[in-house]
Amino acid sequence: MNTILLVEDSESIIMGLKYSLEQEGFKVITAKTIKEAKEYNEYDLILLDITLPDGNGFDFFKEVKKKEDVPVIFLTALDEEINIVKGLDLGAEDYIVKPFRVKELISRIKVALRRYNKMSSSTININGIELDSENMEVKKDEKVIELTSLEFKILLLLFTNKNKLVTRDMILNKIWDLAGNFVNDNTLTVYIKRIREKIGDSEGKIIKTIRGVGYKVDEKN
Repeated sequence: MNTILLVEDSESIIMGLKYSLEQEGFKVITAKTIKEAKEYNEYDLILLDITLPDGNGFDFFKEVKKKEDVPVIFLTALDEEINIVKGLDLGAEDYIVKPFRVKELISRIKVALRRYNKMSSSTININGIELDSENMEVKKDEKVIELTSLEFKILLLLFTNKNKLVTRDMILNKIWDLAGNFVNDNTLTVYIKRIREKIGDSEGKIIKTIRGVGYKVDEKN
């Protein structure tokens, strides 16, 4: 499920868009100000108004891009060509002028996410561990770490959900689908222990245990 951060100060637009996007299977988090928007750091795409109560959407866009590479679609009443060109030149995925058709917006969101995902590298690097999903290879300090197929799939699931809680049930359901055989809760604990040992994370600083719930890979130790 993709998470969308909607930065918009109009309550009616927030309510309407949130409902429509959730009907399409998106998770929606909202912020009416730049200050509120800065409180979030886990999302896959930003819908961003330009004129906000406490600042300019263009400036917030620049701040976001300094920290992370995430697709942004400007959603604004400013329809002058100079603003549209500025938004696209900054690197926005799209620029949509209000009023807009919701179905068209949703279509553009899906296109932006597909395009962004295709452009994303198959390599994920977290805390010195490099995972190449295309070649099914894991390295540390340029040395290949030998993982079993199932160990790799568990680590891939954790890495692709970095900074997010991954429950034990989510892992069990996923590796059941991929492996085609039964893996129980106790066995998962053993797999996690083996993965930690192999990547040099015996103390659980990279793969953190959220007691009684699951695991979380956090880029910031």
